[in-house]
Amino acid sequence: MDQGTRYDVLIIGAGVVGNAIARELSKYKLKIGVLEKELDVGMGTSSRNSGVIHSGIHYKPGTLRAKLNVLGNSMFERLCRELKVKMSYIGKLTVAQEDSEIKSLYELKEQGEANGVPGLQILKRDEMEKLQPGVGGILALYSPSTGIVCPYTFTIRLAESAFRNGVSFWLGKKVVAIEKRFDTFLVKTQDGETFTSRVLINSAGLYSDQICRLLGIEEYKIYPCRGEYLILDKRLGHHLKTLVYPAPHHGKAGLGIHLTKTVDGNILIGPSNEYVNSPEEYATTREIMEVLLKEGKELLPDLETSDVIRSFCGLRAKQTPPEVGGFRDFVIEHRKEIKGFINLLGIESPGLTSAPAIALTVKDLLEEVLTLEEREDFLSELPGFTGYFSELSYEEKMDLISKEKDYGQIVCRCEGITKKEVIDAIQNPLGVKTLSSLRYRARVMMGRCQGGFCLPRIVEILTKEFGFRPEDFLLHREGSYLFTGNVR
Repeated sequence: MDQGTRYDVLIIGAGVVGNAIARELSKYKLKIGVLEKELDVGMGTSSRNSGVIHSGIHYKPGTLRAKLNVLGNSMFERLCRELKVKMSYIGKLTVAQEDSEIKSLYELKEQGEANGVPGLQILKRDEMEKLQPGVGGILALYSPSTGIVCPYTFTIRLAESAFRNGVSFWLGKKVVAIEKRFDTFLVKTQDGETFTSRVLINSAGLYSDQICRLLGIEEYKIYPCRGEYLILDKRLGHHLKTLVYPAPHHGKAGLGIHLTKTVDGNILIGPSNEYVNSPEEYATTREIMEVLLKEGKELLPDLETSDVIRSFCGLRAKQTPPEVGGFRDFVIEHRKEIKGFINLLGIESPGLTSAPAIALTVKDLLEEVLTLEEREDFLSELPGFTGYFSELSYEEKMDLISKEKDYGQIVCRCEGITKKEVIDAIQNPLGVKTLSSLRYRARVMMGRCQGGFCLPRIVEILTKEFGFRPEDFLLHREGSYLFTGNVR
């Protein structure tokens, strides 16, 4: 294998954890590269989850999951402020519906307090009603430090911050071979390109066991577990003041179907839990959608079938097989027999919440191999404002329009997204040009009509102002063409 582009640190996987690591390490005088098999960052589990900032009540004291969850939660507010990402600690009610579930609430409270989770309270029905009118159940555990964030925006902004601080992102680069020569890793991608690095970090999520096998590590296996969701129209968003979860049941693969309010005003119903055979099984199913709708109507009596604007699913990278279920602790290790290989595996929920703390853990492991020298020119804050143009005050909008007329032209009617925001998304720092990349950056095609109004206008902008041809339009990955040519 020929030696190619050289790095001090090479990270495989540009999900939320890989990007958090890249940003954290960009604070030091290192040459860092990130390899990602998809055409954009965060296209797997990192963009397909509830977007919950977990408090840390669900994990056994002393485990990495518990420690990194609580630490990561405490880091989120400052980090989101620096990255210009919306987040909010809106709290969570974990609700017991019957007497047999009450014991689990007290166990959760005791476990959370042992983990250092602040402010936990057991609430009676009238106290629950004050926080969430109409909530069912007889008793609840309230965790005020539970929050919400947009998971794909957070993941993208981590990458953009790392990029701004000198990290190289190589998108569309699937790793197919790894060789260790003395103190150097040689990594080959599917297109024949080779990268070399002194340290290799495996943050490949659902594919992390496959990366291990390329280095002869056979002890791990990832079992993809699918969780399906329904996205509800924003008209119901005001119904949900705090998150509502069911009391836990031991042995389940997840935390149960629940209601999650998003930072953009929609409500999610889900996720389900079904083990699947492939890390590419992202199809949603009629059977699960009907179950989610039924449970959603029980929790939100005003819910109509027409309020469902979209379904989607995500996959958890579980280490436990279907016959076992439940959770296994994160694997974050420096493999002593392969010096310089830092291995992350089984980073399922609360991986999003834990990502900033995982990055610190990896930094500590890196110091076993490299001497780290802090940079004086690290840029912690991204430019711009948090959120979208439609969320600004009238005065702020008029000020921006006076400086840039494209703020005055609406492209996405459902979400109030302007032409300037679409152009900024097209001109994103990472150079990604898929339709999904525009959706995740500008929130176009995410409203009630799911692109019916804005897609033709986006196509017009890409064609007339950026010179796109019909064959250039990809939905999200190589081969996912939107058009095959012109009708006339």
